Amino acid sequence: METLALAALDDDDLAIVSAHLQDGLLKVKDMTWLQRDKQFAFVINRFVWERALRQDNAVEYERRLTGIRVDRVEAVKTRGIDRAQGETVLSLLSLRFELDSARPPSGTIVLTFAADKEIRLEVECLEAGMKDLGPAWATGSRPSHEEG
Repeated sequence: METLALAALDDDDLAIVSAHLQDGLLKVKDMTWLQRDKQFAFVINRFVWERALRQDNAVEYERRLTGIRVDRVEAVKTRGIDRAQGETVLSLLSLRFELDSARPPSGTIVLTFAADKEIRLEVECLEAGMKDLGPAWATGSRPSHEEG
């Protein structure tokens, strides 16, 4: 399987990136805000949804190490995440963009994690990207979510 690289410059782009990163796993220590460079970056073990959806009865699924960067970040706010607990594993549910109607194209990129955890990135504009960093590895289970 080929590696994936995507850019997000608007809501539609970010929705596609979010779909590819859904159910990705990362540790708190694998995130950083480079304040001087106005960049927030992290690596995540993403579930390879594009392969799983083509193979409904697959016995073996895949994950890939993927790098994500968000540019033009002015501030970072977290809820329920303790930076001192670097080994804590987070499960990413979604990314979305909230436009600041008073200052377009500024807004907030919201990273929502399981267990009511969240990161809010205040940005000058939506400019982000993701890139697979290496080969896939097998995983025996496919993420699932309870209804409601």
